[in-house]
Amino acid sequence: MRLQLVDPREREALSLLLAKPLAGPSATISLAELDTRLRASAVGRSLAATLTALGPPLTDRRAARDAATAERDRLWSAAEAALAATSLADQPWADRWLTDIRRSGTFTRRPPTTALTTLTQAIQALATLHPGSGPAPAATPVTWGRGELATRTTGSAHGLDDGTLLARLVLRGIALAQDVDLPTDAPARRALWRRASVTPDEVSSTVLTYGLRPTGPTWQETALRERADRHLETHLTLRELRTLHRHLKLPSRTRVHVCENPRVVEAAADAGRTAPLICTSGSATTVVLTLLDTLAATDCAFVYHGDFDWPGITLANRVMERYGADPWRMGAPDYEYLATRAELHGTPSLPLSGTPVEARWDTELAATMDALGVALHEEAALDLLLEDLE
Repeated sequence: MRLQLVDPREREALSLLLAKPLAGPSATISLAELDTRLRASAVGRSLAATLTALGPPLTDRRAARDAATAERDRLWSAAEAALAATSLADQPWADRWLTDIRRSGTFTRRPPTTALTTLTQAIQALATLHPGSGPAPAATPVTWGRGELATRTTGSAHGLDDGTLLARLVLRGIALAQDVDLPTDAPARRALWRRASVTPDEVSSTVLTYGLRPTGPTWQETALRERADRHLETHLTLRELRTLHRHLKLPSRTRVHVCENPRVVEAAADAGRTAPLICTSGSATTVVLTLLDTLAATDCAFVYHGDFDWPGITLANRVMERYGADPWRMGAPDYEYLATRAELHGTPSLPLSGTPVEARWDTELAATMDALGVALHEEAALDLLLEDLE
């Protein structure tokens, strides 16, 4: 032990204790030698016993570090075992997720029992959302309300609320599974939850529909037919779709038109059109996909129209690929015609911006859009769409 700024009184005491002269303002003391001198002195105790008697209590830091290391090793071994016992064992991103959490030091200062509980709950939540390639349990819904998922995972409807450690861990796993960046703000977090088919609740988000005439006898189906007969649009919540899931059947091979903008639905209702119409309202959220999944299971056929801009093409690719939908006035000739017509009518043009996206249904569309450089929202084709819906 190296002592600095030793005053004369301290230096005299050390010299007497160690039986050797000390000079200067500093001193180097061997703890083993000090222990020997204390045992031989009138104290008659070891260094450790002397310090214990003087207080405060001594801590064996090496033993404490070893115990903490062993406890952490047990924690991560238990977490790895918990992960291996779920469907996540077959997910290539899951091991990386657990490794990243371990390296981040998130649980360094948390009690091991609490840490293991949180990790186990995160694993169960992710396994619920990613059941793997095998058949999912019959009681597992296609989509989840966040409160419902939290209750199933933690017993509390608020277990996955924003700001909780558990929510952050689950979102980190979803981001890895989806191969996207971890969100940094509340809107991005909600969007990521929706990508994993988790909604904040089951009633605030709706899908806009028009002209749906299911064939069943339930009061919900009767209400839909009556609204269709009166040319009224209908907003369906995820909760309603859960109830209607087994009953919402349209006649076989019904041609369902899917659009991106609510204005198309509004115009169809004003014009008294009768064709079934579903609106994605800008992006195909969980509730929209739930309805389309339900109708696809009843052998409906889909056609799709959206905006002629790069986000619109991205959404169109998604819908057409998922449901085998046909393009609805979404080819390169349609775009070119609408752009030319808008120019002849003196309509102010909206510049096309962003990264080009290839349209999977028409190899010439992206090049045509890039060449003309004009973005066209769905309303530009409204009169043509209404003709098709007649």
